[in-house]
Amino acid sequence: MQCPSCQHPNQESRVLESRPTEGGRSIRRRRECLHCKHRFTTYERIEFVPITVIKRDNRRESFDRSKLLRGIIRACEKTGIPHQRLESLVDEIEAQIQQYSEREITTHAIGELVLQRLRDENEVAYVRFASVYRQFTGIKDFVETLDRLKKHPNSSNRESGDWYVADSRQPDSRSSATCGS
Repeated sequence: MQCPSCQHPNQESRVLESRPTEGGRSIRRRRECLHCKHRFTTYERIEFVPITVIKRDNRRESFDRSKLLRGIIRACEKTGIPHQRLESLVDEIEAQIQQYSEREITTHAIGELVLQRLRDENEVAYVRFASVYRQFTGIKDFVETLDRLKKHPNSSNRESGDWYVADSRQPDSRSSATCGS
């Protein structure tokens, strides 16, 4: 990196101040060139490796955080969950996906990660998301999902510390349904 004013290399500048920004996702550094005394700002960010999402029809596209957020917002309409919490859910899911060694992930796996979190967050949002993600075709699908939800404690049992966390690597019992984000 060079000074934007005199073009001297990075070794010729000093850091005056550093602070986290963007919720801790980057660091803002205030620098001063030791050669010309010009002050400038740099940002240090984590570089994420691009994730490819495999769609139901086997098409591949880049992971789009905004699509995931839109789907979750839609499922959580009128549930009273603050938008900041929904952003946080997407952050958690994206961070978990980035931890995988594979650079490709199916929409099915993403949908399961969303359902895992929505189950703990809000039952109505969970059922709404499941109905689209699992492509419910009738009342039987809703009843099966509600029965599954009853078997696993939800957010109302969080206070007791007795709540369920699903293993996202285990496929859903409904065969190969995938999320169509």
